[in-house]
Amino acid sequence: MTAFARTDTSVLGRWWWTVDRWALAAVIILAAIGAVMTLAASPPVAIRIGLEPFHFVRRQLVFLPLAVAVATMVSLLGPKGIRRLALIGFVAALVATAAVPVLGTEVKGAVRWIQLGAFSVQPSEFLKPTFIVVAAWMFAERRLDDRFPGNLIATLLFLLVCGLLLLQPDVGMTVVVAIVWGVQFFLAGLPLVLVGLIAVVFVGGAVGAYMSFAHVQYRVDRFLDPEAKEGYQVEKALQAFQNGGLFGRGPGEGQVKSQLPDAHADFIFAVAGEEFGLLICVVIVALFAFIVLRGFARVYQESDLFVMLAASGLLVMFGLQALINMASTVHLMPPKGMTLPFISYGGSSTLALALGIGMVLALTRGRPGQRSWPQ
Repeated sequence: MTAFARTDTSVLGRWWWTVDRWALAAVIILAAIGAVMTLAASPPVAIRIGLEPFHFVRRQLVFLPLAVAVATMVSLLGPKGIRRLALIGFVAALVATAAVPVLGTEVKGAVRWIQLGAFSVQPSEFLKPTFIVVAAWMFAERRLDDRFPGNLIATLLFLLVCGLLLLQPDVGMTVVVAIVWGVQFFLAGLPLVLVGLIAVVFVGGAVGAYMSFAHVQYRVDRFLDPEAKEGYQVEKALQAFQNGGLFGRGPGEGQVKSQLPDAHADFIFAVAGEEFGLLICVVIVALFAFIVLRGFARVYQESDLFVMLAASGLLVMFGLQALINMASTVHLMPPKGMTLPFISYGGSSTLALALGIGMVLALTRGRPGQRSWPQ
């Protein structure tokens, strides 16, 4: 028995039979795991910095249901609505990100947050998904009309976004944006000569970041030096996975959350591995893979270039962020302060990711003239 009959022509009825309900269910499961992990990992962190034990728990239990609601509401929109939402969101996030160096507060050597009462907002998190959709729009318009300078506009916006991110500085997020923009440009029909040129520019940019930012140089050197020990947080994270084994030490029995400053955020995957074991880690990886691969399976059948570029870019961003977090936790790449989608603590990150996933669900919905998607 389903909530809506197939003959129901209401907005919710049409949404129910066209949205990817399996992907939405996977997102909700990730959010539920995130709630459990925040409850497990954050109290020791809160106590260590002088807050009451459930400070982060209460906040994240507000952010996660709100994120699911945002993803669901955004998924009700059509492609035109997504373009309008992305454009408005991009302009607002761009202005707010530009204001961060003046109005922002410094945390751990970076200025990325604007304080709004009891909450802090990281505008650059919302810049990512909205820029991806706007760039896809520009690339698609260029293919429809050779006279429209869509590629140039997308490139100039890309340079502007990267410049603002590097001012904070946030090299990791800049790399993610650059990779997604490159993938979109390639899918839009970028000539192979320009593919090679952009690859050279990206390599040059990576070398420039290494030479310009001391923290990037330190992390890369430490990662590549075979005689150097892992950083403190990575070393403790690896010990947590060893202690957890296959089934984990049990809820609340982990020790790493009392030792890592970012146990509730960047290294929450290690807490999951210690308390719930390898099995929950495999489940988390499988959920991320399912969302990304199922999204690409639906995009593969898409005939609208804008929809294909926007959804592909958002899926690459989502999967890449999860991959970077997990890979840095298990020492497969230099550590980077990037949250694990819907599992790590963080209001701005959680809501921005929900916005991006909501856009993917909206863009991959079945529409008249397309083949019917199996549910």
